[in-house]
Amino acid sequence: MRAVIVVLDGVGLGEAPDAAQYGDTGSNTLANTAKAVGGLHLPNMERMGLGNLARECGVEIAGVRPTARPEASYARMHPASAGKDTTTGHWELAGVKLDQPFPTYPRGFPTEIIQEFEAAIGRRVLGNYPASGTEIIQKLGDEHVRTGRPIVYTSADSVFQIAAHEEVIPLQELYAMCQTARRILKPPHGVGRVIARPFIGTSGNYVRTGARRDFSLEPPGPTLLDVVSAAGMDVMACGKIDDIFAGKGITRSSHVAGNDAVFDAMLDFLRAGHDGLIFANLVDFDMKWGHRNDPEAFAAGLEHFDARLPELLDLLGPGDLVAICADHGNDPTTPSTDHSRESVPLLLYCPREPSPSKPAGVWLGERRTFADLGASIAHFLGLQWNLYGQSFMGMVP
Repeated sequence: MRAVIVVLDGVGLGEAPDAAQYGDTGSNTLANTAKAVGGLHLPNMERMGLGNLARECGVEIAGVRPTARPEASYARMHPASAGKDTTTGHWELAGVKLDQPFPTYPRGFPTEIIQEFEAAIGRRVLGNYPASGTEIIQKLGDEHVRTGRPIVYTSADSVFQIAAHEEVIPLQELYAMCQTARRILKPPHGVGRVIARPFIGTSGNYVRTGARRDFSLEPPGPTLLDVVSAAGMDVMACGKIDDIFAGKGITRSSHVAGNDAVFDAMLDFLRAGHDGLIFANLVDFDMKWGHRNDPEAFAAGLEHFDARLPELLDLLGPGDLVAICADHGNDPTTPSTDHSRESVPLLLYCPREPSPSKPAGVWLGERRTFADLGASIAHFLGLQWNLYGQSFMGMVP
């Protein structure tokens, strides 16, 4: 038996019930993106029931219509954890609810943290303020190249980011700096992620590379990944999933960058035929298009993913399941360039022989937590679930 979780990073479906507390009233990544580009062409997700899901939620995704016989079951899942970052969302999908958000640093990190970090790496740093990663390397890149001082910055998310030119600070040294920062940044300064942001190029033309690495806190308790691996099944991580869970519960990993490379990694694991869980994060929606407020590219990315979906679905057979969902929103049409507090879509596909007397997909409701997916995956794989969340597999025809 195999279950596949495909996280479309940042692809939310409407403001969460508490969005106003986060300043995200009106955010709806899917619907607003579709409206901004005059409609989306997503025929495969439409057949699965994305339009049916939108109708049940009172949302219009321009260009995506309900279908009489959706091929997948569908739900909208509300966030129960505090916060709206990648780590929080993925952990909740896997059965961990956080009652306190990770700390953020809108005025930069405290002097004592920076001084401890500088002493540990033997270099002073540049920056230490919230910034766009693509902009700060243009602003401080020349000084970094001249002095060798790494660029430290943050954002509205709980992140400590270190940017360095690969010819000034080699990748392994940059990763070691991140591990040093990870050791220093413990509660109350336990940021969700320390991120290596390597770049290359020359003055005025610096560009980030695909060698990014995330160094997350370990989850505070067991997750779906631990439940699956403890049962002797494989947990196969694609993209940055291994970083998000700090390696816990993962038995195989393909740490690749970019949506297409992550998609290819999923296909490779499916062809390998291992039982268990394939968990993938398609980061480009969030990193390349959401944070840069680029609805046209965001829409093109959605349509490209949809066009590739048959490659994934054709590798599934009886005893397999695929769940397409998200971890938060990142509405590219709002003034904010940060994550948005949104509920997320869920399409749940289990291949079976078509039957005119039995629906292929049904409405699974408005779920009170992302963790219902983790509980349902465990249920599907025949595993005991004692973590947060309630299974909806009993509703799936």
